[in-house]
Amino acid sequence: MKNYFGGIFIAFLIGFSANAQGLLNKSETIFTHQDTLRGSITKERSWWDLKYYHLDVKINPAEKTITGSNTVRYTVLSDYNKMQIDLQEPMQIYKVTQDGKELKFQRDGNAFFIQLTAKQKVGETKEIVISFGGKPKEAVRPPWDGGITWKKDKNGKDFIASSCQGLGASVWWPNKDHMYDEVDNMLISVNVPGDLTDVSNGRLQSVKKEKDGTKTFNWYVSNPINNYGVNINIGDYVNFSEKYKGEKGDLDCSYYVLRDNLAIAKEQFKDAPRMLKAFENWFGPYPFYEDSYKLVEAPYLGMEHQSSVTYGNGFKNGHNGKDIFGTGWGLKFDYIIIHESGHEWFANNITYKDIADMWIHESFTTYSEVLFVEYYYGKEASTEYVRGFRGMIKNKKPIIGHYDVNNEGSGDMYPKGANMLHTIRQVINDDAKWKSILRGLNSTFYHQTVTTRQIEDYINTQSGIDFSNVFNQYLRTAQVPTFEYFFKDQKLAYHWINCNEKFDLPLKVTLNGAEIWLKPTTDWKAEDAKADKPTLVVDKNFYITEFNITN
Repeated sequence: MKNYFGGIFIAFLIGFSANAQGLLNKSETIFTHQDTLRGSITKERSWWDLKYYHLDVKINPAEKTITGSNTVRYTVLSDYNKMQIDLQEPMQIYKVTQDGKELKFQRDGNAFFIQLTAKQKVGETKEIVISFGGKPKEAVRPPWDGGITWKKDKNGKDFIASSCQGLGASVWWPNKDHMYDEVDNMLISVNVPGDLTDVSNGRLQSVKKEKDGTKTFNWYVSNPINNYGVNINIGDYVNFSEKYKGEKGDLDCSYYVLRDNLAIAKEQFKDAPRMLKAFENWFGPYPFYEDSYKLVEAPYLGMEHQSSVTYGNGFKNGHNGKDIFGTGWGLKFDYIIIHESGHEWFANNITYKDIADMWIHESFTTYSEVLFVEYYYGKEASTEYVRGFRGMIKNKKPIIGHYDVNNEGSGDMYPKGANMLHTIRQVINDDAKWKSILRGLNSTFYHQTVTTRQIEDYINTQSGIDFSNVFNQYLRTAQVPTFEYFFKDQKLAYHWINCNEKFDLPLKVTLNGAEIWLKPTTDWKAEDAKADKPTLVVDKNFYITEFNITN
């Protein structure tokens, strides 16, 4: 509506011109050869399909070392004979064998290239056995700066755990350390001092008392699992359990805590079945009934290890007892139990192929907290809760990172990504359809690795609305769209600025007391205001900013 432009608006337009109508470029980052080896599907990875691991390790707390072997079973996809296995310094691979024959290998930083001598026939299933050991990187600030945490409990007993998202599971054991290819199933054997217990993923098959007084715990994982989801948790644990009557029948729920925390854990962990009830409603059945659900006390805040969710929130509601979003609703539940368990659906069931798409894990799981609040406390409470996230958003760089170099995007993927999903839900404007989409994502991509494009296309198709320009805006730029408007001659003029040129998010507003939908674009549009002193209120559930030029 060019006729509504006048000299008074030129200053405003100039003021916004630096940011309007364009995508922000990602900050310049220099990536190394090692980043490429870690983050890309190299030729030495692509020719074989991972099928099975037997990770067999001995934990020596006194020396802070890990030694053992990993048997890697794979299917040959194409004719090639060099294999990439990852293990980070200072850990070492001592020997690799296939069919009883020792193989030669070369190290390139954190990647080992193994020369196979036997013919690798397409369709054939083969194995290698890797012997390894060393003193793995010690976690500095787990789970964000991960590795192995070596601590003592208050009784002086060892309290040890792994955490390695982003950093990579190869920080402590050798594997195909790229997210695109999950192992179908695995056996985890962990040898620990005789007075301690190891809790890992899947179901406990056996405990073997060794001649040297140690014990070996054998855990079998029957579902596909990503590498960083594999964990060890070692301590003076006691266990209690229950059965949750879920959508697929009885789900075995087991809880492992340090001996002195049994009584308080039995009370605090009541949030686990509450979580399961809410999330099975929103997302569909818990994805790993065969492997059970476990909540395990750890010497750090917590992490979403598959079927072995770790917990270190001090047996308090909120985030270590604090309502970090300032709405009051965060103190109604234990943040770590709800958030980290939400990852069983978004991270462990649906897993990103490339860490650049980490928002698939974190945006949906942060929004799962909102849905938990809605399930128990109502929609008004949940909308207050999600809007509370906005004070944490920095908008300094895009949510999606750089591909093929193991680079995650902005931490805004948590609060901003959740608000993006909440905004999309407003446009869909159908709670039943929204729930169907969330459940459909978990059934359609059940136990799969995915890309952002697959998630976008699914939501677009199932909603019947093309959100492509909305995803581009919130995921691939750091700009917050601004709804700019003014009143003149009983008309409302409006458009989007500070956004990409095709941004077309529909917007719910209340105009003169009546709720209506507008369809702004980056071009000016006009509506009849039909009032001498018109009023407009933008629905606060949309994550945007607004600017009234009239004022």
